[in-house]
Amino acid sequence: MSSAPPSTPPVPSVAAFAIPALILGAMAMGISPIFVRLTDVGPFASAFWRVGGALPVLLAWALYEARRAGISPGSVFRLDGPILASGLLFAGDLIFWHLAILRTSVANATFLATMAPVWVVLGSGFFIGEKVGRDVLAGLALCLIGATFLIGMSWQVRPDHLDGDLFGIVTSFFFGGYFLAVRAARRTSSAGKITFLSTLVTSLALLLMALATEPRILPASLDSAASLAGLAFISQAGGQGLLAFALGHLPAAFSALVIFLEAIAAALAGWLFLGEAVSAGQAIGGALILVGIFIARPQRPR
Repeated sequence: MSSAPPSTPPVPSVAAFAIPALILGAMAMGISPIFVRLTDVGPFASAFWRVGGALPVLLAWALYEARRAGISPGSVFRLDGPILASGLLFAGDLIFWHLAILRTSVANATFLATMAPVWVVLGSGFFIGEKVGRDVLAGLALCLIGATFLIGMSWQVRPDHLDGDLFGIVTSFFFGGYFLAVRAARRTSSAGKITFLSTLVTSLALLLMALATEPRILPASLDSAASLAGLAFISQAGGQGLLAFALGHLPAAFSALVIFLEAIAAALAGWLFLGEAVSAGQAIGGALILVGIFIARPQRPR
């Protein structure tokens, strides 16, 4: 009697890499303030170079995906409603984020920007037809408490900062809308195409903003140019690209919790590269965020 052939280990599906991609994308986006601090151009110019500098890499990625799928390279340039919305919403996110940084404290701006998952949870069912379970709501509550420990303790209420605080809230609206738009776009388009076209739309909007407000667009030193390259290739191409990939396999409400991971990444980067101390309260906040994300994670079917 012949023996059964040896079983081969199962090949992991692409979707199995969604959560690791989400985490890596969050870390890549979270260290963007480090690159911004090391540049010698204004805030809107650095925001433009973040997206504009990533376009060649993102175009190569989109064309590679089209070639693998056996479709025309011209399809990479076909813009639809969700992709256009994602590009405009991300432009609004970056513009109001920098306005908030200029008009209020960094702590206030960062804390208010982390409210974006709240809008994603509220809008998931209404805009993209995704119900939000109790585990996600519980995870979101823990993440919000953790964010309060991590960055909310530095909150300052000042009358001269009210407009900047308002800009921070508007930032969270735009970033939450960006998540919903990318999630909707991933139902019909690849991650590379979405990231390239949305970044192209964002680049055009930010270029106009930078030309209208900044005295200088080009970096004046090699170190500044290198920092802008890191911003483009790591935070934009890497961070946003991994996020777009993950949103093709994960619900928008859970994926939005990546914003809290950005706060952890920023705190760790500040500690490692800028010598900024991490307090016990910040460590507790980071731990609560990680627990919240673990609770909210999508459950595998039995």
